[in-house]
Amino acid sequence: MNRKTILSALLFVLCIGRVAAQPLCIPDFQEMKPTEGTVKVSNFTSITYDNALLQNVAEYLGKVWGVATAQQKKGTDTSIFLSLLPQKEAKKANLGDEGYRLTISPKGITIQATTAKGALWGTQTLLQMKESSPITGEIKGVVITDKPDYPMRGMMLDVGRKFFPMSYLYSLVNILSYYKMNTLQLHLNDSGFLDQFHNDWNEAYAAFRMESDLFPGLTAIDGSYSKQEMRDFIRYAESMGVEIIPEFDAPAHSLAFTHYRPSLASEEFGADHLDLRNPEVIPFLDSLYSEYLGGSDPVFPCPRFHIGTDEYSNKDSAICERFRELIVHLCNTVKSYGKQPVFWGSLTHAKGVTPVPSDGVMMSMWYNGYADPREMHKQGFEMISIPDGWVYIVPAAGYYSDYLNRKRLYQHWEPAYIGKEHFPHQDPLIKGGMFAVWNDIIKNGISVGDVHHRALQAIQVIAEKCWKADCDSTDAAWEVWQEFSKTLDDGPLADELGRKSMIELSSLKPTAQIFNSQSSIFNIRQIGYPYKVEFTIDWADEKPGTVLCTSERSTFYLADPVKGMLGFSRDGYLFNFWYKGKAGKRETLRLEGDYQGISLYADGKLVERLNPDVQFKADGKKTYKIVRTLVFPLQETGNFRSKITNFSATR
Repeated sequence: MNRKTILSALLFVLCIGRVAAQPLCIPDFQEMKPTEGTVKVSNFTSITYDNALLQNVAEYLGKVWGVATAQQKKGTDTSIFLSLLPQKEAKKANLGDEGYRLTISPKGITIQATTAKGALWGTQTLLQMKESSPITGEIKGVVITDKPDYPMRGMMLDVGRKFFPMSYLYSLVNILSYYKMNTLQLHLNDSGFLDQFHNDWNEAYAAFRMESDLFPGLTAIDGSYSKQEMRDFIRYAESMGVEIIPEFDAPAHSLAFTHYRPSLASEEFGADHLDLRNPEVIPFLDSLYSEYLGGSDPVFPCPRFHIGTDEYSNKDSAICERFRELIVHLCNTVKSYGKQPVFWGSLTHAKGVTPVPSDGVMMSMWYNGYADPREMHKQGFEMISIPDGWVYIVPAAGYYSDYLNRKRLYQHWEPAYIGKEHFPHQDPLIKGGMFAVWNDIIKNGISVGDVHHRALQAIQVIAEKCWKADCDSTDAAWEVWQEFSKTLDDGPLADELGRKSMIELSSLKPTAQIFNSQSSIFNIRQIGYPYKVEFTIDWADEKPGTVLCTSERSTFYLADPVKGMLGFSRDGYLFNFWYKGKAGKRETLRLEGDYQGISLYADGKLVERLNPDVQFKADGKKTYKIVRTLVFPLQETGNFRSKITNFSATR
């Protein structure tokens, strides 16, 4: 037996041993006591609850489980019973706002909590246990007592440089909730790097993603969110236990604002900086804040708002004072709307004498050179740990992480570690941890699917380290955790990875639904990495623009709109293979896609592999890669004339 085989056998034993010892979920629970017996998932035919506050949680679980819900005082041996603990018992249980107690036995399943959110997290644990036991359909008897180490656990998504459709944001919230991640920060404005656009500020890409009535020309034309869409989304996220933190980044990263109103731009530091000497800047920002934070039905009905303040120039001491004054003003403005202000740590970078009060203010700690953690702690700021060297994803950029180093994070990080500064576990000023996805490179071809492929892996490990930070740091524990993480995916209300979309069809008809979307809880039908799509085609003469399959996110063409080649479009990009069908010819085509690219085979022979290409940036000096990937669409077919048979899509 060779070394690799021995290692594989050892890993198998470790995995089986731990799974047998305790049912696992991500994040792992704090305390577990095995009990006798097992329960069959199919035995539970109803969801019941004892308090009207639990109705939404019960309906969510009922939708996923496929059974009816009802309010009643007690559970039965065929019901999953949700219960809010009486005040005295809740205090004794010490579960806090997000804790729960899950009891599984032949007498029934009970989830007890002090709040609806705690009950929701209990249901997510139960659903993960069900998902990881699909073969036997049985779950072992157990009593789980669980609560998080840190109250904030989440991610930041840069939607300013890359637009993400609202359908993806809903999926993302469902996935975050599945992993008990309770925070999603949306970075709603930003711009591309100047050297990608001939060093011309007027040419450089910039976007503000919100509909605006006060400043209608400010809204990005290539993708935006309406006010009502955002209200509805924030409220939905709240029902799933996820807080949305909207962010308007200013006074740097503000090219979208200065494109709209050039008089606000700084001649000294560049047009992506607002001119802090200009008296029009503060009234402009105040008006912007009032449009989204003010009124009886605010666009952002959430408890926090992020004011940005990231990476402004500190070359002028007088400007540093203006910068600090602006932070104070914006924090007070946010407070006046009844919300907690959050800002990117920047006070060490912008040294000055103007005091910035810490009372009721939260700081995103991303780089210790911008905000010294010890000093910020001494000043009393609440802090979110989001250290760039550990948790920054910048897809296909060549710096920071393309994919997070999950092993390093699992073994060596928790929110109390901010860069090289280590604070005590559960320090009261450190509220939790997040990772960030920055879409810095505007033209690199990255798709929504590519971002999600990176984000899901990050969600899993950051959820683990923010909920239960004292994970076993041994290599054996890491291997067991990593293998278990592969058994879980997007959860019950999302399918961004397309794992539930494997199909085989004797023929593929034109202008037909591949999946009946009304019979499914998934909005998007697609198949994700790695996959194989294969079919036999009797070619007819196809006009340019002829679609084989399409979905909301992407389209695959038998003849692309420009060259009439086999190709695909998604995220505003059109890619094609150097291959065109010939009328009267029969052949078998196979497409194999992964997170790096896609390959086309004809009758078993490789035609072309679309890998990331190196392209010149607009300044002609630096290079960056174009990613040509495809999460394959499987929603409906186009109006093709060719005959398609033996169609299959598998992962």
